[in-house]
Amino acid sequence: MKKLLILGAGTAGTMLANKLSHVLSRDEWKITIVDQDETHYYQPGFLFIPFGIYGENDVIKPKRDYIPPGVEMIVSEIKLIEPDQNLVHIAKDNRTLPYDYLIIATGTHPRPEETPGLTDTDEWRKSIHDFYTYEGAVALAKTLRTWEGGHLVMNVMELPYKCPVAPLEFIFLADWYFHQRQMRDRVKLTFVTPLPGAFTKPRAGQLLGNILEEKNINLITEFYPERVDAVEKQLVSFDEMVVDYDLLVTVPVNMGADVIGRSGLGDELNHVPVDKHTFLHQEYHNIFALGDAAALPTSKAGSVAHFAAETFVENFLRTIEGQQMLPAFDGHANCFIESGFGKGILIDFNYDVEPLPGKFPLPGIGPFSLLQESEMNHWGKMMFRWMYWNILLKGKEMPITSQMTMAGKWR
Repeated sequence: MKKLLILGAGTAGTMLANKLSHVLSRDEWKITIVDQDETHYYQPGFLFIPFGIYGENDVIKPKRDYIPPGVEMIVSEIKLIEPDQNLVHIAKDNRTLPYDYLIIATGTHPRPEETPGLTDTDEWRKSIHDFYTYEGAVALAKTLRTWEGGHLVMNVMELPYKCPVAPLEFIFLADWYFHQRQMRDRVKLTFVTPLPGAFTKPRAGQLLGNILEEKNINLITEFYPERVDAVEKQLVSFDEMVVDYDLLVTVPVNMGADVIGRSGLGDELNHVPVDKHTFLHQEYHNIFALGDAAALPTSKAGSVAHFAAETFVENFLRTIEGQQMLPAFDGHANCFIESGFGKGILIDFNYDVEPLPGKFPLPGIGPFSLLQESEMNHWGKMMFRWMYWNILLKGKEMPITSQMTMAGKWR
């Protein structure tokens, strides 16, 4: 019997376990998935927790509820991958798991300890917060409920990081939140990014470039943080530029799982170098990486994991049958951006085509508008949570093609 081993039961790993369990014969294949955590988090929901929009029941479910029958799930730390031996060592009972094919879906994770001054004082989760973890989002919600105003700085430490639009969404929702509390005049909002603009794609920048100015949100670009001075409440760049804050909300450095580094399978940030169209490891013919674990020139976002999984299944069937894999994945990403006040923006793009205006998914009809604020886009974002738990994770078909289409887009 052939053995397929999936490391990571997050979004990508769970989708693949479901999809592949439907197409691989149980008489010929044993599928095993390993993850060190029993809890599945709806990570896009962390954004809404600080503002009281979502609570625990909206973002937390047991992982086992989404693992299909016939797939073995092991809850354990992953100690080491030996790719030359086709073996994975796990902490549980010091077991060794052999595989014929390995799929790495171990994600990427915030590493606030990588930035000096961020977590090594008692200001962490007092005047310095993150919202990329459940615990961080809950702590920030508690702080915001009693915060009396001042300078709130939202900053990105380093690229790449998962859900690239989330920091923008946070600053937009903060603007809305403080308006609702009738204290916006007591709050200065600043968005600090290492990128050259809030929207780096030319057409998106052209159409949306004034949105921060319209909302009275300051923008500081090409700022590369070196450290945080928690005593003086300053964010300091490598070239000694300083941004003062009263409340710092940060996107920490993101890195892949430690086991990737220990096993010599990743880059300097522990993300796995793979072919950007097939997800095949650059050195090993039976190892693949999908989702945030993969080093791809596109967004680390749930939509990318979804579209990647869709294209991967057919390609995996080709490779186990001895056929050449096709360059099937085009880098398709699709993201709703919450812009506050019950509105949102939608972007849809891939490796070769930048976000363009238009209607999605039906040309001329929508109901969603690309690169334009609308209430329908907001509801698309809110409805996605139900689709995530009930359709996406379970490997069911979504009403969106995995390949990006130009239908409905305006050049």
